[in-house]
Formats: sequence, structure tokens, C-alpha cells
Amino acid sequence: MRLTREKLSGRGLAVVAAVALLGLTGCGGADEGGTADEVPATATGSLEDLAAEVKCKPDIQTDADEIRQGVCKISNGKFILATFATDRGQREWLNEAKDYGGYYLVGAKWVAVADQKMVTTLRGQLGGTMEEGKSHHAGSSGGGETGSTHSGHSG
Repeated sequence: MRLTREKLSGRGLAVVAAVALLGLTGCGGADEGGTADEVPATATGSLEDLAAEVKCKPDIQTDADEIRQGVCKISNGKFILATFATDRGQREWLNEAKDYGGYYLVGAKWVAVADQKMVTTLRGQLGGTMEEGKSHHAGSSGGGETGSTHSGHSG
């Protein structure tokens, strides 16, 4: 699915990213101990600038005023890279997307989404802060959540 430059809601963008994330990572990722010992200063720039830092040519999936998003493939695997027009837009998107689980590398107006191993690898190249989404495991019984973590306020 490709979206052209247009206005999209934060919830709609989070859903698009979450669906793409699930397609790339499945449920969780294997951690083979490959951690980055040194974390560089957090990278900045356009989606293409950030992708170039990790030697990737992004396949642009969303090109909207508020967000640009693409899929990158490198030798270690795939990840989603998204850039945002505002810090607030980034945080709203991230808060929504984290409901779907996964691992996130967060920089200044950008986010990379992948399994834990890939996010750790990317952090060694792009800097940033690692964040983890809510854990959802297939095979759990029942349809409801156990213990709500929803807060009634935004941060």
C-alpha cells in the first residue's frame, strides 16, 4: 500500500506502521547478543539522509505532510524508517504504534521500527533511544486484556 502526500490522522498512521511492523518482524525477535558497545550522537536529517547513514535506499510507503515512511533492507534484515514534521506528531504516532508491540529506535523527529536485534544494530549507527512496545503474544487464551496500562492523559 502506498500513500501519497496528503493529510493522515495520527491513529491511521500508527495503524499503517503497525501493520507494516508485524509484516516485518512477526511476534518479537531473537536476540543473539549483538549489542552496540558505543552509541554515536543521534543522527538527524531527512528520511533519505538517515537511510544513507545505514547504506539503504528506502522504499517509500507513505509521503504525507506529517510523516514520511519507508521500508529499508540491509544485509542484517528489514526495518521501517519514519520521519515526522513535528516532535508532537512523532510522540503521538509512537504512543499509538507501541500498542502493537515491537521495538523502536527514536531520534529527533524520526523512528526506526524492527525486531530487537535490528534496532540494536541501527542504534550503533544512528544513535537514538531504544523503546519497546507492549508485548502481545499469539496463543494467549481469551480475547480481553489482563491489566490495563492505558492512562487517561497524554505525556
